[in-house]
Amino acid sequence: MKKAAIILTTMVALFCVQIGTAFAETVLDKTVNEQIGVKYKSAGATPSGFDCSGFTMYIFNKIGIELPHQSKSQATKGSWVDKKDLRPGDLVFFNTDGKGISHVGIYLGDDEFIHSATDDGVVKNKLSEKYYKNRYVTARRVIEDDLFNQLTAEAEAK
Repeated sequence: MKKAAIILTTMVALFCVQIGTAFAETVLDKTVNEQIGVKYKSAGATPSGFDCSGFTMYIFNKIGIELPHQSKSQATKGSWVDKKDLRPGDLVFFNTDGKGISHVGIYLGDDEFIHSATDDGVVKNKLSEKYYKNRYVTARRVIEDDLFNQLTAEAEAK
């Protein structure tokens, strides 16, 4: 009986943690999902067309965070995050041109990120895909804990 109670308590705790994680992603998912399929546009920063940094700049502006319109410049904002510690909303950076940071996306959780790709426009991909895995450079956290917790709480209230 004691063992069953411990197992039940553990399952409830894990379920609550999973719900919290899902809610943390909900606010971000809602904002970015509205942009899936928007075409790529060089120097674009509006829903009529995005380049990679214009996309991240637009999304973060929606939650009150100003970012510059250049992936290399965005890579200097916020704080460094180890790849194993990524959470939804972290910026992920890639070297796609062989000259350093040249691409940026937004981590969504579960190895997935969203970005504006030259050929495809705004799409979701996995960090573990060979192309992105080989070109990953770093990540930055620009949503500080207080704002992240606020966004999570707002999602839970809905």
